[in-house]
Amino acid sequence: MAELVARTPCAGLLPIAGGGVRVTEVDPGPMTAIAPFRGKEKTLAGALKRAHGVGWPAPGQSEASGDLRILWFGHSHALLTGVAPKPTLANHAALTDQGDAWAVVQVEGAGTRDVLARLTPLDLRDGAFPVGACARSEVQHMQAAILRVAGDAYRVMVFRSMARTLVHDLQVAMRGVAARG
Repeated sequence: MAELVARTPCAGLLPIAGGGVRVTEVDPGPMTAIAPFRGKEKTLAGALKRAHGVGWPAPGQSEASGDLRILWFGHSHALLTGVAPKPTLANHAALTDQGDAWAVVQVEGAGTRDVLARLTPLDLRDGAFPVGACARSEVQHMQAAILRVAGDAYRVMVFRSMARTLVHDLQVAMRGVAARG
């Protein structure tokens, strides 16, 4: 009988570094998609504040409290990471476990913005994408979410099945930036 072994999405692929940029895998903890029921947006925002100390994120933004993060994930959608949602939220929204669906990496270092600029059309300059900003976009040809967590640090999320492709694309971009320097 086969013995199954749990593996993270980027197991054996990361960490990588080059050109002043380092890429590591992030364990965001539990991940839950939240979609408010029709007419429950305001009551959901209050329930989130009472249950987790954060409100509903504004478009293109995120909120954090300790290990907990809530990311804007599109029209009427958010992603709660770091904690399991309190059961009371189910009175206001559909909650969908996303824990095994995503590969999450942190890209950080002085050349990070140059590396990501080769892969995404987002404007990642400070004025357009400050710390806490979150966007659904493309990374190369993959659907992704990008979150700026610090000055030179971004989290990139792609579907788990695309983890190897993400790491490859980041390596190619890192080599290009390093060769230019």
